[in-house]
Amino acid sequence: MQFQRSARGRSRPAAVSLIAVCLALVSPAPAQAAAHPGPPYGDAGLQQRLEELVEAPGGPPGVIAVLRDGRHSRVVRAGVADLETGRKPQPQDHMRIASTAKAYSGAVALSLVQLGDLRLDDTIGERLPQLPRAWRAVTLRQLLNHTSGLPDYSKSPGFLSLLFADPRHRFDSRRLLDFVADQPLLFPPGSRYQYSNSDNIAVALMAEAVTGTRYERLLAELVYRPLGLHRTSLPQGFRMPRPYLHGYDTSPPPPPEDVSELIGMSGVWASGGIVSTPADMTRFVRGYAGGRLYGPAVVREQRRWIPGGASEPAGPGRNDAGLAIFRYTTRCGVVLGHTGNTAGYTQLIAATPDGRRSLTFSVTSQINQTQTPDLLRLLRSVQEDFVCALLKDKR
Repeated sequence: MQFQRSARGRSRPAAVSLIAVCLALVSPAPAQAAAHPGPPYGDAGLQQRLEELVEAPGGPPGVIAVLRDGRHSRVVRAGVADLETGRKPQPQDHMRIASTAKAYSGAVALSLVQLGDLRLDDTIGERLPQLPRAWRAVTLRQLLNHTSGLPDYSKSPGFLSLLFADPRHRFDSRRLLDFVADQPLLFPPGSRYQYSNSDNIAVALMAEAVTGTRYERLLAELVYRPLGLHRTSLPQGFRMPRPYLHGYDTSPPPPPEDVSELIGMSGVWASGGIVSTPADMTRFVRGYAGGRLYGPAVVREQRRWIPGGASEPAGPGRNDAGLAIFRYTTRCGVVLGHTGNTAGYTQLIAATPDGRRSLTFSVTSQINQTQTPDLLRLLRSVQEDFVCALLKDKR
């Protein structure tokens, strides 16, 4: 096993930082988290909860939350965006959004359903006949709600060997499913829920196949432009746009290691490669959860919930899965959104079903059930308090 040395001079196996990259090589947490006692819904209480998260053992160096109700925004933050400079997190800082990018591929697909270019019952066999015959019965609906049974390319030995050998390896994003093309489905399509990064790669390929347009351009035309996202992109490389929230590996031994630019995005693509900002993600989730990109009929299909289907890591409260969106039922009410985690970052975007109220919650370390279960319990508890503050704010 090769070792890498950070700028601070610390040695560490490269695989430690790579073992759960933005490909969600983790197990979902239980769908219900214990609630934090008491209602710290004011600015001081929310600030205290963020500081509790930052100061926890292995906690993130920084966190920023944006709560928005109509035209009013509250920004609550703790820690720093950059340990070298001590700069504070800002809503315009770039960051890796990890698997919340799956909501963006869902937005593209559902927009094409609205336009009539795709149907939710379209199959891989119809739209992507070059993919394995064993997968041909899988529908777009099943890809979007993770009941497809597609094997996860991000867990394949061939993919992982290339990634561990060179974290910045340039993959052909449109050939990622080749890593599992010799494998059958894990279960009959539609028979059960299992989160898979392969699903959203297939969604993007299906969108390209029916439009003859590259996925990156579809994002720009169907998502970025309608929702006013000006600082959101889908890069292939490892460089981050400036300024950005630095992401850190906080596992022992200290000090935290900057892993912001550790991994290239070509191996993640439509499943988790987007770079955005808290401000842009706020605009996105308000429009996406509120159904602004398509009509009521598509929204109804999107909100056919699979009980207990969790995003990764699990979001606050009880989790249920829809079409590239999740329902989080907290003690204070319901919000819709998505989560994600990658090396250096953990994300939650959520909004009320009408899109009026929203929460973007961004953390500068990777927190998940496999690596940091205690910290994930704390994170979900803090997030639930922020959701309660969002829903109880009557301004």
